Amino acid sequence: MKTAAVVAGLAAAANAHATWQYLWRNGEDLGSTCVRKVPSNSPVEDYTGTALQCNVNPADAEGNCEFAAGDTVTIEMHQHDTRSSTEEAIGGAHWGPVLAYMASVEDAAAATGAEDFFKVYQNTWAKAPGSTQGDNDFWGTKDMNYNGGKLDFKVPADLAPGDYLLRAEAIALHAASASGGAQHYVACYQLTVTGSGSLKPTDTVTFPSAYNKTGPGLGFSIHAPLDSYPAPGPALIESGTESTPQLLTFGTIESAPAASAAPSTATKPASSAASATPVASSAPASSAPASSSAAAQTSAAAQTSAAASATATAVAEPAPSSSAAAPSATASSPAAEQKYTIAEFIAFLEEADAADSSATSRKARRHARAFRV
Repeated sequence: MKTAAVVAGLAAAANAHATWQYLWRNGEDLGSTCVRKVPSNSPVEDYTGTALQCNVNPADAEGNCEFAAGDTVTIEMHQHDTRSSTEEAIGGAHWGPVLAYMASVEDAAAATGAEDFFKVYQNTWAKAPGSTQGDNDFWGTKDMNYNGGKLDFKVPADLAPGDYLLRAEAIALHAASASGGAQHYVACYQLTVTGSGSLKPTDTVTFPSAYNKTGPGLGFSIHAPLDSYPAPGPALIESGTESTPQLLTFGTIESAPAASAAPSTATKPASSAASATPVASSAPASSAPASSSAAAQTSAAAQTSAAASATATAVAEPAPSSSAAAPSATASSPAAEQKYTIAEFIAFLEEADAADSSATSRKARRHARAFRV
């Protein structure tokens, strides 16, 4: 393979975008019935208009999805209008937090997204052992990718019954800096909540005023070392769900190198809020998900299939290593897979090209950053 072809493939991956498309209730696939689908998978970067509410020109939902207070709701994201388990939910190293808000409304179908929202879920950031820059750390979007585009949380058990808008959001920070550049991937779902709760949260915000492009959790560089991360927006309500990013702690990717944070016996789901997480699957939308253990195994098989068709594969690593042999030029030998930057991978291929004619081999320099191609 020539370097130019690799560069083209990496450039395409770096531009990968995504949309929220499906919803699950207690492991039951509800499809796209209650989501206001958006016409483009491009991010929202405007902090002055209404796009941060429910995205740009969302379509009307078919209806509402009914949840009882305390039920598990699972949001599902994909790059394209497909539920493929062989493609990252959001590609291009778009690392950042995943958040969910709810707004009490009179009629979910008539709500505009300008209503008062309260935060019910956040899966943001955790320091990876030995990490020297933020994009090597654990993030909500990494958990989402590893779990086939799905993350789950609880509808607050004490929430008052009625109609609600559920606003799901993934924030990509790969292009963020002190002057802005965060990318918001947003969609709204229409829910009807049942139960006997009485909670009507008062710690609410409206969009776009809830965010500032240079504000906490948004206006900074993910490529610098991080010791903490302030989640954007208001505080999580008391009965909300907080999940700590835990990439590779609830299963291992088959054929991937062993990682210290990925014991093969672990079965913890992507979200600590529930004991069962929908499985990443290419099965019809009507099929029900399996347990978190099955989710890890199915996602593993999908990752392996993708690796087998790629020329070279890099995996996210929780901690850098001081040295490594040059990566294999193919993915047919899992044990040879290593972690390296785009520049290092290109350099390695150039060295491989040179080796064809000169029979001279050189080692590829290793760096802490890791990408999945």
